[in-house]
Amino acid sequence: MRTYKIIGGDEKEYGPAEPADLVEWIGEGRLSGQSRAMLESDGIWKPLSEFPEFAEALRNQALGFATVQPPIASKTVARGEIWKLAGNGQINVGSCFYRAWELLSANFALLFGGTFLVWIIGTMLQFLPIVGAVYWLLRGVLYGGLFLLYLSCIRGKEASMGEVFSGFGAPFRELVLVGIVTSFLSSVGFLFCVVPWVYLTIIWIFSVPLVADRRMGFWPAMELSRKAVTRVWGQVFVLALLAFLPVIMAHIMTELKIATAMLAAARETWGTDEPNFAKLLQDMPKLMTQVAQTSTPYLLMTKVVLLLNLPLAVGALMYAYEDLFGKGPADRP
Repeated sequence: MRTYKIIGGDEKEYGPAEPADLVEWIGEGRLSGQSRAMLESDGIWKPLSEFPEFAEALRNQALGFATVQPPIASKTVARGEIWKLAGNGQINVGSCFYRAWELLSANFALLFGGTFLVWIIGTMLQFLPIVGAVYWLLRGVLYGGLFLLYLSCIRGKEASMGEVFSGFGAPFRELVLVGIVTSFLSSVGFLFCVVPWVYLTIIWIFSVPLVADRRMGFWPAMELSRKAVTRVWGQVFVLALLAFLPVIMAHIMTELKIATAMLAAARETWGTDEPNFAKLLQDMPKLMTQVAQTSTPYLLMTKVVLLLNLPLAVGALMYAYEDLFGKGPADRP
């Protein structure tokens, strides 16, 4: 296999890299015809334009065409390839939030508008009878599109609010699967203890953007997210905790209010200090109605907090994603 070394825009040397890596970097605009490269077997540095094997990629770059990478299917990604993709990225929690604030300030209408679309669709699906399960199926699709919108702004690409629906295109099936599988397995962890649920939620936090951005299969994306996050689990946990702290606090308060309302309604139904389970079952519809009336305002409040929280939180997560995956391993320019 022919391997190359290149000089990046920061004047640092990267490599060794395979031809496919250079074609990808050309398509992403990281390399140009003037970039210096060296075939390791001959040791001569020269402009990339002098390598005939990259002529087509450079021509497509000049014409403004992006290099499209094929989807990475579960059965084709070997363990070593996943480790290679995971790279050696690091994240800085404070930097992620600072950059997210700058991004949101510069693109507020677009990013808040896109976030609102995803939020209102999710809220309507969750609160509508019967079809509430549809949200569970489409969560990965909706957030996959939202993540792509943020990534386009981060990368300086032209973006529109309609990009939030891009998940309904080619990556639809994998986004549905990654949303379902990560939610289900994390929920199973919650049944045993909160700690496994937190751990699984964090290690798979970048699974959806990996499927949406890199067109990976759902399982390779979960594996790649797990391997990359494991190296910086503490930083990602702190980032996620701070990013969604308002929503977490709102959820805790809501759950406490619901539990208090259920206990009060149950005691009122019993009528005595001794539990009367027969009467409790008989009056269950009335009890649930009372609890719903008490808890609905708090549930709506939690949804409003989520809307206000999401723009900055998603921005911080996507900058962490870029730091871990966008630039790839250390030998990537």
